[in-house]
Amino acid sequence: MVVNVGNTGNAGRAAGIAWGVAERYREFSWREARGRSDAHEELSARISQDAELCDLLSGSLPAGNKQQPNLLLAAVRYLDGPHAEMGPRGETAYGRWREWTIRHWDEVRAVIMQRATQTNEPARCATLLPLLARLPQPLALLEAGTSAGLCLHPDRYRYRYEADGEDGDGRRTVTLRSELGAPESPLELICRTGGAADELPDRMPEIVWRAGIDLDPLDPAAEPDDLRWLQALVWPGDGERTARLSAAVDAVRPAPRPRMVRGDLLDELPALAAEAPPEATLVIFHSSVLTYLPPARREEFARLVRSLLDGRPGGGHWISNEHHSVLPWITGPAHRSPRPDDPLLLTLALDGHPVALTGPHGQSLHSFPGGGGHPGELSAARYP
Repeated sequence: MVVNVGNTGNAGRAAGIAWGVAERYREFSWREARGRSDAHEELSARISQDAELCDLLSGSLPAGNKQQPNLLLAAVRYLDGPHAEMGPRGETAYGRWREWTIRHWDEVRAVIMQRATQTNEPARCATLLPLLARLPQPLALLEAGTSAGLCLHPDRYRYRYEADGEDGDGRRTVTLRSELGAPESPLELICRTGGAADELPDRMPEIVWRAGIDLDPLDPAAEPDDLRWLQALVWPGDGERTARLSAAVDAVRPAPRPRMVRGDLLDELPALAAEAPPEATLVIFHSSVLTYLPPARREEFARLVRSLLDGRPGGGHWISNEHHSVLPWITGPAHRSPRPDDPLLLTLALDGHPVALTGPHGQSLHSFPGGGGHPGELSAARYP
């Protein structure tokens, strides 16, 4: 096939749009990929300097989420483009990647238009578990932006909470703080933590109802193509996340499927929340989801959640796990970060009260010192 990578229509406007795409890839390389994926850092930086390819992206993809760098990079990996496993490194490898992407642009674009960047990180269950275990049991879990629903099954994984330290010679030591969960699970989640031992869960939650909403819910346990897409979204060279994803799918495969609803978060939330059994504590939760909504819709979502829980007999709880820039009005203590050098940390909040900072992939959990208490102290803050 032949792809026209030139501008059409108003040249000045098109050039401005292409510049915006280039800037988006430059920001992705610098702020997101740097220090996490050498391959994606280099690839997105090279794309940002490739005016012809940026022109193609801006001219054939709608503005907004469809122009996300993650989506293009995953689509090429999903289609087994060159260097799919480790990512293209060096000018020659980038040339092969670029040539293949342009030559197969119809297929790449079709995947981008059909799919979304809906990574499902089951390890975030390790940061949610301390809150879930302390809420009034049993629980009805409702996840907004559930993707494949892997975070709706925290009771099917094993957990190991560890604290880093040093011995007398300055060598790194690891101390086991807590260990619990399904003993036969194929997935063990390890989470670094600190603070008092009573901040960590000493029991598993009792979950009697599970449901999720997503624009395109996936079922990787039953649909190999859905699992393949989730694997393509894992960044090149991150074998640990790939293995964790496969183990989580194996862990949930024998379980009954949660109630999964396809549609907009705000449109579908009221009716789905009404289905939760009245004898259970309804917990509406989400992780790294609201960033995909414009700011006004985020505020509307927060008001809707509060309203639903206010109107539910016995109330309920709202757990958010988002970057501090997404819900800035509830993340005041973020400046007390135990790791202020890490801009990717998420703020865990219960019922609008900031509780802790968490690793973006569930790898760490650090409570705010004196700035909102630890997960156990806020369990009584219910709606209404």
